[in-house]
Amino acid sequence: MFRRRGENLNSVYIFLFLNIVFFVFQFQDAQRYAHAFAFDRVAVMHGEFWRLFTYQYLQGGAFLFFNSSAISLFFTLLMLWIMGSALEEEWGTFNFVTFYLVSTLVTAAAGALLGVPLLGSFFVSYSLLFVYATLYPDQTFYVFYVLPVQVRWIAWIVLAILILGIFGGSTDAIAALAGAAASYAFFLIHRALPERQRAMPKAVAASGDQTLAGSTKNITRWTAMKNALTTKSDTDIDRLIAQAEQDIVPGVNICPPVDYKPEAADRYCVRCDGFAECSARHLRLNR
Repeated sequence: MFRRRGENLNSVYIFLFLNIVFFVFQFQDAQRYAHAFAFDRVAVMHGEFWRLFTYQYLQGGAFLFFNSSAISLFFTLLMLWIMGSALEEEWGTFNFVTFYLVSTLVTAAAGALLGVPLLGSFFVSYSLLFVYATLYPDQTFYVFYVLPVQVRWIAWIVLAILILGIFGGSTDAIAALAGAAASYAFFLIHRALPERQRAMPKAVAASGDQTLAGSTKNITRWTAMKNALTTKSDTDIDRLIAQAEQDIVPGVNICPPVDYKPEAADRYCVRCDGFAECSARHLRLNR
């Protein structure tokens, strides 16, 4: 996967914070905050440029089949946390934020062309879902904690709903699909670039440092582990354990369980040759 910078600055927490803060203020006077922060083409042309971004942090009161702003916020935060954090870890912060902005601004541009106001946090959620489903198609989610569904099928169902909405005359669906298509194109273009043309960390480009390359692989492994343990998917956990066992380096000293710190600032664990072995152990202990 492509990266511009190696570090993860956890910008997803900022997006989570903004959604929560806007909801708290909106809850006090929904009409007032919608009037001040929703996307409106005429208002933007008069200099209120913040509306290009703030419209997505207000809850429009509907998310797919749900017609509650609180439920809409819940699903927005859930998708942003699970999918957004995984994508930022995979891409690096710069590319993730760029992807986020592409989705936001193209959706606003579509709203401007259609001449309709936009309000709702769900627009960027579609973009996250489609890219996440491409990267992790076998990831299983349990709908209502009962029905196991792979994320690829969730993405197809949501795409079908958007297309039906367009045929039904929904301008929101047109704007949402435009933003999702543009951000997905951004993802595909970067993924299609030859490896040497991607903006790789300078240390890797200059020296071909295999340690850093191994660290990148381990970070990807850790992201998949975090998702599997969060969703409690036995299938994904067993698959990751089997993959880790194939990569174990014999004779490498590994840390005791209490010292397993893949999220530590220095990331010493992900640079260790024994990461595969301790990963398999960590999955068994925490499944």
